[in-house]
Amino acid sequence: MPDRLNHAPSDAPAGIVHLGLGAFFRAHGAIYIAEAMQRSGGDWGIVGVSLQSPGTRDKLKPQGWAYTALELGPQGETPQVVTVLRDVLVAPENPQAVLDAMAAPSVRIVSLTVTEKGYCHEPSTGRLNADHPDIRHDLENPLPKSAPGFLVRALAARRDAGLRPFTVLCCDNLPENGHVVRGVVLDLARLIDPDLARWIEAQGAFPSTMVDRIVPATTPADMDRLASLTGHRDEAPVMHEPFRQWVVEDNFVDGARPDLEKVGVQLVADVTPFEHMKLRMLNGTHSSLAYLGYLAGHETISDTVADPVFAAFVDKLWRSEIIPALTPPPGEDLGAYADALAARYANPAIRHRNWQIAMDGSQKLPQRILGTIAEGRAAGRAVPGLTLAVAAWMRYASGQDEKGAAIEVKDPLAPRLAALWRDDPADTVGGFLALTEVFPATLRDDAGFAADLTAALEGLTVRGARAMAADV
Repeated sequence: MPDRLNHAPSDAPAGIVHLGLGAFFRAHGAIYIAEAMQRSGGDWGIVGVSLQSPGTRDKLKPQGWAYTALELGPQGETPQVVTVLRDVLVAPENPQAVLDAMAAPSVRIVSLTVTEKGYCHEPSTGRLNADHPDIRHDLENPLPKSAPGFLVRALAARRDAGLRPFTVLCCDNLPENGHVVRGVVLDLARLIDPDLARWIEAQGAFPSTMVDRIVPATTPADMDRLASLTGHRDEAPVMHEPFRQWVVEDNFVDGARPDLEKVGVQLVADVTPFEHMKLRMLNGTHSSLAYLGYLAGHETISDTVADPVFAAFVDKLWRSEIIPALTPPPGEDLGAYADALAARYANPAIRHRNWQIAMDGSQKLPQRILGTIAEGRAAGRAVPGLTLAVAAWMRYASGQDEKGAAIEVKDPLAPRLAALWRDDPADTVGGFLALTEVFPATLRDDAGFAADLTAALEGLTVRGARAMAADV
């Protein structure tokens, strides 16, 4: 058995607290920050926070908070040991310790990857869901549970201590994510302390970002292979593709941030065109392929696009339905971006499982697919492929695949979604379209969309995902 990876962690004070220390941030943002420190210095070490369970902390602590990031390229694998973490806290065990870390004078940025559902908002409107159980708890208790609750209570502690606010840097796949998180934080702060909300509104910064790197789930086989490659055992590695991109609105409290532009981060005045490009072209087609590919019996995205039917399907999505609805970001060729995505999807070294991408569809579809559908229909453009993808999500959410086998649906609305399934596709569609937290009013009230969605769902039920995708 190889020796365990071990590192003597730095005792320098952290400059960043990161909420939601999952694989994506450790394979993306943490690497950029480590490289920026190596290039230009600065005390930007990271205290990670798990908002749910101690698993990540317990795996990283014996390793001195170090871990290996393994690049999975078509031509081979390249490991990199990342040593930017200073500590990992587990919020349910000691929420006060998390608040203390966020309120420390050395901390100038709090970043987040808590997934769409972690913001306790209504995806269709972007506003705080004040009835969310965690938000109700946070309104009644000084020690919070939710990510917005930690942000608000920590900002209050900084104000009371006479400190400047930290910059809130969202790294989740939400359109205009900085604007959304700012709105959620201000909504919650107004309910707790209107004066605090005014201080945050006047002094705080919530830059929007676009993040891009495919990070598949790590398997035991990955860990065994990595041990053979490096000669040490790492219980918390992350896998990632070679490609990476991080576009950040250059809006930080007092300008305090790592020297990110020196390591390839694009600092811009307006992230929105980049967000729309990535959310709709990458995340939208990822979700489309995940649902249809899963129903058709494919395990991963690379397996799915190796099927010529789905390769042609996703190309039609890009060329006919998604690109016409986008304004290209400065310096970007959307056709070339689609070609690059196709190559990334086909990378056989990336085992990005369809079930992983399919999780939390009720939270993801509004940003990834439904906005494109609404804009396309308003402009008189046909969107049959994206409509089929929504129908595939509905069929997936029923809890049974095309062969009648049970599907474990992971979604905050899973019980409600399963209860909406009916023998009559039109009744099923009617029930789903009534979900105001998922579908915008423009689509809920669009009889033509309901008819197209019903036809797509009926086709999936009778003919199957592959046959329907071939007809798009």
